[in-house]
Amino acid sequence: MAIKIGVLAKQVIDPEMPMAAFRIDESSKKVVPPPNIPPVVNGFDENAVEAALLIKDAQEATVTVISTGTEFALDVMKKPLSMGADELVLLQDDIFENTIDSFLTAQLLVAAIRKLGGFDLIICGRQASDWDNAQVPLGVAELLGMASISLGKKVDVIDGKVRVERIIPDGYEVVEASLPSLVTVSNELGQPRYPTLRGIMAATRKKPTIWSSADLDLDSSQSSSRITLRDLFVPVSDQDCEIIEGEDPADSGRLLALKLREDKVI
Repeated sequence: MAIKIGVLAKQVIDPEMPMAAFRIDESSKKVVPPPNIPPVVNGFDENAVEAALLIKDAQEATVTVISTGTEFALDVMKKPLSMGADELVLLQDDIFENTIDSFLTAQLLVAAIRKLGGFDLIICGRQASDWDNAQVPLGVAELLGMASISLGKKVDVIDGKVRVERIIPDGYEVVEASLPSLVTVSNELGQPRYPTLRGIMAATRKKPTIWSSADLDLDSSQSSSRITLRDLFVPVSDQDCEIIEGEDPADSGRLLALKLREDKVI
C-alpha cells in the first residue's frame, strides 16, 4: 500500500533580495512585496519536499503539498510539482492573511489535512524565512495528536515507522516513531533536486486544488486570529563605527586602548 505523505510549504518573500528593496507599509503594518522580485517557496520547505521525494524514490508513495495564503504565484508554488510531487492544495482566502498567528495557520492546515483524509507522514521545513517562528509544524502535530520529530537530516519509512536522523549540537541521534507522525527537516538534509524539463512540463498541465475558508467548514473561532500586531518596523541603528589605525598592529592596539580609556570603557 502506498504511503501518503503530506508536505507543508509556504510562499515567502525572497530572503536573498537586497535590503534596499525591503519596504514596510506603516499604516497597514505589512511588508510590501518588491515589484520586480518574485516570491519563492520557503527554503526549508523545499528540503521537506526533497525528503518526501526521497521516500517516494525508495518505495511506493504519494506526495501532496499544502500551502495557505491570500495570493499565490502559481509559477512559484508549482515548483514542488515540477520536482515530482503528485498534488498541490492551496488554501487561499483573504481571512488567511495573518500569517504571524501560528495557531491560526496550524488550524487551517489541519482542516485541509482532515478534508484530504489524513496522511501517514507529514514533513515540514524547520521554520519559515519570513517570521522564523518554527511553531506551525508542532501546532499541527499537537492538533492531530501525532508524534513529532524536529530537525531531521534524513527521513526513512521502515516497517510502519518513521526513522529520523535528528540533528543535535554535537552530531545526530536516530529517532523512531510509529506512523502517523510529523517530521521537520533542516537544510542538512541536502540540496533539493532541480526540476527536470519533463517535470516542468508535467507541472504546467496540473491544476492545483484551491480551497477557501468555506470549503474547509471552519467556524469563526477557527478562522479568526487571536494575535494583534501592534507595530512592524525596520530597526534603525544609530551606532557609529570608528576605524583606529596605527603604524603597525602594536601601535593600533595602543591607540585603541587610549580611545577606550578616553570613552571610559576601561
